[in-house]
Amino acid sequence: MDERESGDTDILTRLGRPLRLTRLGMAAERAARAFWPLWSIVAAALALLMLGVQDAVAVEGVWAAGAVTGLAALWALRHGLRRFRWPGRVEAMARLDATMPGRPISSVLDAQAVGATDAASAAVWRAHRARMAARAAEARAPRPDLNVARRDPFALRYVALLALAVALLFGSVLRIGSVAEMAPGQAQALAGGPAWEGWVEPPAYTRLPAVYLNDITAEQLSVAEGSQVTLRLYGEVGALSVRETVSDRPAPEKPAASPSQVFEVTGDGRLAVEGPGGRAWQIALRPDQPPRVALEGAPEATAQGEMQLPFSAGDDYGVTGGEARLALDLAEVDRRYGLATEPEARPAIEVPLPLPISGDRAEFEQTLVEDFSKHPWANLPVEVRLTVEDAAGQTGRSEPRTITLPGRRFFDPLAASVAEQRRDLLWSRANARRVSQVLRAVSHLPDDVFRSETSALRLRVTLERLETYARHGLTKDQRDDIAEALWDLAVELEEGDLADALERLRRAQDRLEEAMRNGASDAEIAELMQELREATDDYLRELARRQMQEGEQGQQNQQAQQSPGMEMTQNDLQEMMDRIQELMEQGRMAEAQEALRQLQQMMENMRVTQGQGQPSPGQQAMEGLAETLRDQQGLSDEAFRELQEQFNPGQQGQRGQQGQQGQQGQQARPGQPGQGQQGRPGQPGRGQQQVEPGEGEGLGDSLEERQRALRDELRRQRQGMPGLGGEEGEAAEEALDRAEGAMEGAERALRDGDLAEAIDRQAEAMDALREGMRNMGEALAQEQRQGQGQQGMAEGDPSGEPRDPLGRSTGQGGQLGTEENLLQGEDVRRRAQNLLEELRRRSGEAARPEVEREYLERLLERF
Repeated sequence: MDERESGDTDILTRLGRPLRLTRLGMAAERAARAFWPLWSIVAAALALLMLGVQDAVAVEGVWAAGAVTGLAALWALRHGLRRFRWPGRVEAMARLDATMPGRPISSVLDAQAVGATDAASAAVWRAHRARMAARAAEARAPRPDLNVARRDPFALRYVALLALAVALLFGSVLRIGSVAEMAPGQAQALAGGPAWEGWVEPPAYTRLPAVYLNDITAEQLSVAEGSQVTLRLYGEVGALSVRETVSDRPAPEKPAASPSQVFEVTGDGRLAVEGPGGRAWQIALRPDQPPRVALEGAPEATAQGEMQLPFSAGDDYGVTGGEARLALDLAEVDRRYGLATEPEARPAIEVPLPLPISGDRAEFEQTLVEDFSKHPWANLPVEVRLTVEDAAGQTGRSEPRTITLPGRRFFDPLAASVAEQRRDLLWSRANARRVSQVLRAVSHLPDDVFRSETSALRLRVTLERLETYARHGLTKDQRDDIAEALWDLAVELEEGDLADALERLRRAQDRLEEAMRNGASDAEIAELMQELREATDDYLRELARRQMQEGEQGQQNQQAQQSPGMEMTQNDLQEMMDRIQELMEQGRMAEAQEALRQLQQMMENMRVTQGQGQPSPGQQAMEGLAETLRDQQGLSDEAFRELQEQFNPGQQGQRGQQGQQGQQGQQARPGQPGQGQQGRPGQPGRGQQQVEPGEGEGLGDSLEERQRALRDELRRQRQGMPGLGGEEGEAAEEALDRAEGAMEGAERALRDGDLAEAIDRQAEAMDALREGMRNMGEALAQEQRQGQGQQGMAEGDPSGEPRDPLGRSTGQGGQLGTEENLLQGEDVRRRAQNLLEELRRRSGEAARPEVEREYLERLLERF
């Protein structure tokens, strides 16, 4: 027995710390369940005091609330003391024992009731107690359960804690002391401190500081309109009072004696705190002036028709928003031709005004940049008026001014005609018949006015749709659809096919030359000059792509022998463009035009030759796509002839003859899609099919099958194309995928007999094929620059050394570079300075990659 008691004492000694922790945890549980109403009441009362609620109510209300809170706290304390009971040792031991399997503490403290005299049974009991003792030695105090949700189903304790947290963030502990000042008998204690306090708080949007009235000794006080006055009167109620005439409150018979008073200043007047330590001020109200806005100069337009309208605005406390309203000035419109018809009602144009993102908006100048090129009022007189608003809701308006709404300028005569007829159609649907007649008149001889047969086809389809709609009554949606098609056609006629870089270069040169003759603005000339630079870069890339696309080396060599090429370095090209821009900036337009003609002659004489060898897979793919494009164009022409036959029976033979003449004239032009009808050596050209007279009948039955075969051929070509990486390769794949989808749509339309829809889908397929060929050419050119393509050289190079279109040595493996001195000429210092300025500009652009900007910074540090 002594041995057992000794073992029990050892077990209890080892369990001393877990038992104490368990008792403390049980005490915390019972305290939480018993006293949660008490600490919730205390937390809520502290939160209200720290937030200063007592200063916003009458003293009597504070006393009543304090009494109620005190009684509630006493009840909660009594309730908690009655429910709370400190846990005993036995309870803690039972709680700890219950957390372990088998209740080892009870097993160790138990005594053997049966078989104590049996040695074997006693041995088993000792082994059992040893195991339980080892398990009890590992006892850990359980975590207390402080959840009182069953006793507080409405979570009032969390409401009190939330209010206390808000008070700690936005209140102040010092405000609790103001309660003592409200107690009776404290009036004498306030003699050493202020008997009243006052503040004048201006509106937040003015960003003006608040004024503490106790520190204002002057009798005159100027405040902003909308300011709020807050007064606090301490001490005995009635000892101090307020008399004021600055607010819109009705004048009381006697001064107001409320401890807390808040009112807004609405006019000039007098404010006085009457009583011991009182003071008076003469208030002068500073009115909030309305904002102001004005137009600054005439609007400017870029070459693409984007309007830039400068204006200035301001307000004493800052402008918060504004808009520009543009309405048609019908009295100033030249009512001739298509504008003679009464226009359809259109709402005025309303666009938001740009405001400074950062900085002061009290006084600023900005420029409204918008593109109204597609609006029916483009290039017509409009009345513009600007409106701005401040934070107080006041508005300011500018004087109305009549301006010509800037729009895109079309230099191509046919494009300008299409754009003008589009405007007339949008002006009034009654002009539909006139628009159709004018467009048919200007496109009567398509071979003379159209550079692309696709553009002529698109115009004819659009005119057929317009005339069909007009016969059944043109709706607004149909009118807008036709207007969008005419706009796309005008842009295409103006800009042309991007793949034909030489034609784009010529147009850029012509537009720049016409702008110089017409006395265009400096901004427009600068933009046209930038367009010329971009067109020149595209032309050089097109030369490199053509080097891979052309497979007839003998024909190129023959051309090279007949007309020796001109080698140009990049420095020469850049110097000529810089010289042209300098001449234009100096106003020497005649010399600038002569230099521009010299540049045009040099660019047209540039050629790129190709070395001997078999065509690469990329070249074969480009040739195949070119043949597919020609076949698709021929199929689209036949579909259009079928559509014409439906509307004009008996005219097929005449139109077929015109089509053949047009094709012959088109093939006579170098660089147009009609060329290259002969296939690769050993393969028949698919584009050689001709429609003989009399064979047009019944041809529509096979259009669907031919479209399906063309789509299958494109799919076969895509499967055999070489893999091209980079963004250009992915763009080529996406474009060819769109082309295949458009061919499938054309096939469905032909199956349904909808020739107009089929022609539209075929036009989309041709556009997608051109885009795919262009992207594939750029991808192949990029691979060539990386050393995977063939080496090119400029015509007329007597040394036979491989060179790129700019005359630079390509080196071994196709790597571009030159050992020549790039800083040649007389103006080396100016060119070096321009290069440094360009490096500094690019290094400061945050949109550039970090690696590129670090490289530019290293260059600047070195040079």
